[in-house]
Amino acid sequence: MNSPTLVVGHGRDPSSDQALRTAVDLACRLHARLHVVHVVDLDDYPLNVDAPDWERRGAEAVAEEQRHVERLLTGAPVPWTYEARHGEPAKALCAAAAEHDALLIVLGTRGEGLRRALGRLMDPSISHAVIQRQHRPVVVVPVHE
Repeated sequence: MNSPTLVVGHGRDPSSDQALRTAVDLACRLHARLHVVHVVDLDDYPLNVDAPDWERRGAEAVAEEQRHVERLLTGAPVPWTYEARHGEPAKALCAAAAEHDALLIVLGTRGEGLRRALGRLMDPSISHAVIQRQHRPVVVVPVHE
């Protein structure tokens, strides 16, 4: 019998690190594997799209994101894999969960409150979008400030 897989969404938001730590804990308890997914978006690229090195700097940022996850998971007591995907984040995470027949999906959240609610007007919540289109359990890990 194969170990279950937990899909973990990870991005540049600090809540992603907390979600990853929680996912490692859950994976240990469930004797599961982790599959970490970073969905590449414009936040990975410099603001000036006309810069001659725009693509190179974006690729470097995506590579640094992977190295960051690798550092966090160094010595982790569970097997894990990593991938970067392109596309709409909620769809990409749900697709990864389907492909890996994930037991559940683990995501971070920016938290609650007026400031964060206003921020979601400009940048909608990925966790809410995943919950709305997913039949698997979704664990949303609060940020610890």
